[in-house]
Amino acid sequence: MNREALQDEDGQPPFRRLGAEEAQQLRLGQPQLSPWRVIRWQVLMGLLAALIVALVTGRQSAVWSAVYGAMVVILPAARFARGVTGRLSSLNAGAAVAGFFFWEMFKIGLSVVLLAIAVRMVPELSWPALLTGLVLTIKVYWLALWWAPRRVRANLT
Repeated sequence: MNREALQDEDGQPPFRRLGAEEAQQLRLGQPQLSPWRVIRWQVLMGLLAALIVALVTGRQSAVWSAVYGAMVVILPAARFARGVTGRLSSLNAGAAVAGFFFWEMFKIGLSVVLLAIAVRMVPELSWPALLTGLVLTIKVYWLALWWAPRRVRANLT
């Protein structure tokens, strides 16, 4: 078949509804990155951040500060993942979008509260160590985005 026959007047391929089997095959070819997998990587990165802080400072209070910084990212992210993957969020597209925005605002709010109470929660808090744990753990989101296309390409070949 020639290429022109597969395009409409705007140069786009014509829209065609997929059947159930075709849609299932398309889903299998496009694997999703689970939010729980990202959270597991965040936990590992938080532990790595604590180890780095322990090696650099040698202070237990700084290690606990780094762990707390990682928890400022991990706990809200876990609650967000639970909320957006729950039964209510899959009812329809509108509920999914509303749920996403609600849980994202909840995640941000919980992170702010956890940062605000850090001085009370961690004795001899070290802000540089806390920020080290927090920043390294947040960077896992970028790594997950970077890894995701590779997984998809590997499954398509």
